[in-house]
Amino acid sequence: MRRIARPSLPLLAALALCLALGLAAFAGLYASSRSLEKSVATGEGTLRLAVAALDGQLARYHSLPTLISEQSVVHALLADPGDRAARGRADDYLKRVNALLSSSDVYVMLPSGETVAASNAGEAWSFVGQNFRYRPYFEAAAQGRRGRFYGLGTTSGKRGYYFSAPVLVAGAIEGIVVVKVDLDPLEASWASGEFEILVVDPEGIVFMAGNPQWRFSGFGPLHPAALARTREMRRYDERAIAPLDMRLGRDGDGLERVRIPTSGESRDYVALSEAMPEAGWTVKVLIDTRPAALQGIAFGSAALFLSGIGALAFASVHQRRRRLAERDRIRAEAHEELERRVLQRTADLAVVNHRLGEEVAERRATEETLRRTQSDLVEAGKLAALGQMSAALSHEFNQPLAAASAYADSAAVLLDRGRVAEARENVLRIASLVDRLSSISRHLRTFARRPDEQLVEVRLETVIADALEIVDWRLKAADAAVAVDVDPDVGPVLAVSVRLQQILVNLVSNAADAVEGTPRRTIAITAAREAEGRTRLCVSDSGPGVPDAIAARIFDPFFTTKGVGKGLGLGLSISYNIARDFGGALLCEKGPDGGARFAVILTNAREPMRSAAE
Repeated sequence: MRRIARPSLPLLAALALCLALGLAAFAGLYASSRSLEKSVATGEGTLRLAVAALDGQLARYHSLPTLISEQSVVHALLADPGDRAARGRADDYLKRVNALLSSSDVYVMLPSGETVAASNAGEAWSFVGQNFRYRPYFEAAAQGRRGRFYGLGTTSGKRGYYFSAPVLVAGAIEGIVVVKVDLDPLEASWASGEFEILVVDPEGIVFMAGNPQWRFSGFGPLHPAALARTREMRRYDERAIAPLDMRLGRDGDGLERVRIPTSGESRDYVALSEAMPEAGWTVKVLIDTRPAALQGIAFGSAALFLSGIGALAFASVHQRRRRLAERDRIRAEAHEELERRVLQRTADLAVVNHRLGEEVAERRATEETLRRTQSDLVEAGKLAALGQMSAALSHEFNQPLAAASAYADSAAVLLDRGRVAEARENVLRIASLVDRLSSISRHLRTFARRPDEQLVEVRLETVIADALEIVDWRLKAADAAVAVDVDPDVGPVLAVSVRLQQILVNLVSNAADAVEGTPRRTIAITAAREAEGRTRLCVSDSGPGVPDAIAARIFDPFFTTKGVGKGLGLGLSISYNIARDFGGALLCEKGPDGGARFAVILTNAREPMRSAAE
């Protein structure tokens, strides 16, 4: 019987070597591809975050030029640009706004394009006296539209994003307000990131980049017409713009590939892009492919090493046990592959879980910061109110003290003359005056302290009485009469007593301002139950009322119709947010007598007792 020839050992070794090389190549390519896929997925998340951060930064300042253009100090400046006092007040106001908003610069221009006031007035790079009519944001605002533009400052040499709005006085454009936003801090955060992030304008010029060597360079070929448009509007002043030394292309998966020389060597990147139409930008994230290639090499080397061990073991095993050894090897490789996949999946889940934990912690910290900021703003409003009361309170204290001193002197004379009964009456009057001073002091101390934020049951009668005690000086100064009508069915409401007292102090003070100097100076405070477990607390006045044109903005921060120095424009905004914190609302309505009526909607602490008939 003929024996079947078996493969020789050298042939088996050659076959094993070819198999090992093929496995190593496959493992390296597979690992490199998977690593690059993960990097692309992470890069897409980074791209979304970068776009969201830019959108959020720009959205903060979009409406600010319009808000500033409505301020009386700006109108006063444009009414007489040559008035040095008006310019000084406008410069000071713009400096305060610029510091408060953390913007780069804020300035006001005449319709001719000349800058007449700026937050950097008095500095070496002051915009005052400069003419920026060649900027597109000036042209847009001069046509009555809100403008936006980005570029390099021709005076300061700093990059920024510009928002502009016209100053409208009686329907006519009297000037233009511009807010310049500093983007350097946001760009600086990109330098330490995992990926290269850059912002490209429609002409293909890099405006922002974590790598400073790429700024003001062309991301690809630059068209002469594009460069001419950029020079015409002086977007980058006199900077020489040249394209980066790079090559562009796409791979088999449709991904954009870029090769750019960096630090003396060329690197390959995968480029991800997302457009920002409103800003006029395209944000790009460049993913370095070298880590994925190194991971592929590492996996290929490991696969080659394991394959070599398997081949040597296979060659040393007896021919009779070849099949058993082959089965054991396959089983071992399958187990290792499964274990590797489990570890990889576990690691991915751990990374995702860690990121989720960081996001939750960040959101909680943001919410806590917002809550503290709102609480501090409320306390600032109370302190501002106490400051406005100080002069009147001095009068309130001095009158009883002077009377007490006179009564004491009179009592001493009466005692010397033996008229004890009359002296006792003087002493009782002094005690009454001391009680009056103690009551005023107690109410002010309660109003000024920082309260507990926990909602509790509050009686409206007590809160109304305490609030009227605090603003009594203001009512006397306005010669206003107050009528209080609390429905007997009104029970306790859920609120914080001091916070609710602050709402009433703000509303009654505003009502006193409204009726002062009018023929009828009356203020009405009413409270009545409503459906769905609510109570309506109203403060009405006989003043001129709130015009429809400003009713929609009356609760905006810093919005005020009072003169300069008579209000910060925070009282109604703070009261509005306090009412919302109570689970209620603050509404502005027309009063029954033509004046203004502000209604505070509160939640009842409990339902009233039903009658036996029910």
